[in-house]
Amino acid sequence: MSDRPTFGARLMKLLGFAVLATALLAMAFRAPDRPLESLIARWAPPPSDFLELKLPGGQVQLVHFRDEGPRSDTTPIVLLHGTAASLHTWEGWVKSLSATRRVITLDLPGFGLTGPSPLGDYSDDAYGSFLWSFFQQLQISRMVLGGNSLGGGLAWQYAARHPEQVAALVLVDAGGLDLPSAAVPAGFRLPDSRLLHWLAGVFLPRPLVDRSVREVYGDPSKVDAALVDRYFELTLREGNREALTQRLAQRTPGRHVELLARIQAPTLILWGGRDRLIPPVAAARLHEAIAHSTVQVFPGLGHVPQEEDPASTVQAVHTFLHSP
Repeated sequence: MSDRPTFGARLMKLLGFAVLATALLAMAFRAPDRPLESLIARWAPPPSDFLELKLPGGQVQLVHFRDEGPRSDTTPIVLLHGTAASLHTWEGWVKSLSATRRVITLDLPGFGLTGPSPLGDYSDDAYGSFLWSFFQQLQISRMVLGGNSLGGGLAWQYAARHPEQVAALVLVDAGGLDLPSAAVPAGFRLPDSRLLHWLAGVFLPRPLVDRSVREVYGDPSKVDAALVDRYFELTLREGNREALTQRLAQRTPGRHVELLARIQAPTLILWGGRDRLIPPVAAARLHEAIAHSTVQVFPGLGHVPQEEDPASTVQAVHTFLHSP
């Protein structure tokens, strides 16, 4: 009788190895939601603050924000981050600008420590309504409004709809146009599958976050462990992964492009020359559509130039704000 294992025995052995490998991967990459309270100490030290924002219909949205610089500044600078980011992306700019200007940054619903919207609506129009309520509650009637990526798209839409409130506009690799991407970060490429969405809510490989961040930098070597920690941990904020899935499903790029012609505010358009998510051709499109606009491209930077090289990019903002 042969001592060679039967086909069935070999198959059972392979299945055993597969089950063990799956279990090890699950242990390595399982990343349950984290409650807000567990993230505050590291990601919301002073001057971070929270407010309960009253939304239409009586709902309340908790908002993480920072209000820095001289309160005597009656036209504060308000900066809006992009998809899957947070107010921390502006820290380099805030450090420079807040020496002489009041600067307000916030986590948009669905991201950072603000967390998911109680309305479940992540359309551009819903974000516009949220911003109007936020400015009303903080009693901000006039501002310099800036934004990156998603935040840039929301900024130019808001400026078009509320010209009396926006004294100047700063668009940094802004979204809102319907243009093809040369590359999309791995974390944004989840297929439309209930099972995969469920898995994404249970598992979050840190290497996937690392890769996604590096893909939006012009020079990936600038991405360090602390930066990846921030994106990774804030993505785990309770409800944020489901909110990201909903936001990506509710995007309607190009829907409000007709608003660009209505923008009256002087506008600075900054772009990373190595942006593969929203290519620099978008800067030219915005410049052509916005009457009082200027463009500056930073050849070596990627999709988040304010984060990748805050010193160089904020200098352009200083020059713009001090121009006659």
